[in-house]
Amino acid sequence: MEEGDFRGRRVLDVGCGTGRLAAALVERGAKVWGVEPSAEMLAQARAAVGPQVGLKQGTAEALPFKDAWFERAVLRLVAHLVERPRALPELARVLAPAGRIVVATFAPDHFEWYWLVGVFPEVGEIDRMRFPAPRALEEELAEAGFTGVRTRLLPQRGRLSREEALAKIRGRYISTLRLLDDDAFAAGLERAERELPETIETRLEWAVVVAERPGA
Repeated sequence: MEEGDFRGRRVLDVGCGTGRLAAALVERGAKVWGVEPSAEMLAQARAAVGPQVGLKQGTAEALPFKDAWFERAVLRLVAHLVERPRALPELARVLAPAGRIVVATFAPDHFEWYWLVGVFPEVGEIDRMRFPAPRALEEELAEAGFTGVRTRLLPQRGRLSREEALAKIRGRYISTLRLLDDDAFAAGLERAERELPETIETRLEWAVVVAERPGA
């Protein structure tokens, strides 16, 4: 994420999950700490990243870090999972003056194009309600005291083979699939097995919302 200017910075990865983003940030020269509420995810992250990333169990709403410690904070596909009226002020607290927050989420158009929605229409319906619009995020960041709030839209294209896609579905690779009841999941999987082509052109529409903590 070039908007983050992470190299050489103390970076907090909020909701770090299995540590994939934290590892990528380390490769880019950042000094990374991760916080994650799930003990299971945190154990996977510790196995994946080793001692090069500082990891703590905790939530975005009550960060286990001292004031003004970080220069950067990043939330990748996390903003829809946290209580933002509490989490954003907490992030302002742990960021140093002139520190930067980077929130990577999906733009509203994403749910028109996401390949999974073609076989699981319920996923689009659920995620349109779950994911905050960039404009709403901008307003919430401003209310939490951040300045210089701006959004950059980034398209991402790729490909999946039919077998890769089916394996992802069967593993319920995104949290929304785990919100479906068994009947809806079984019906969508049957549609996928019947309708997915051998090669799937994928399209992700990212919205990257960036802001600064005031200060010299």
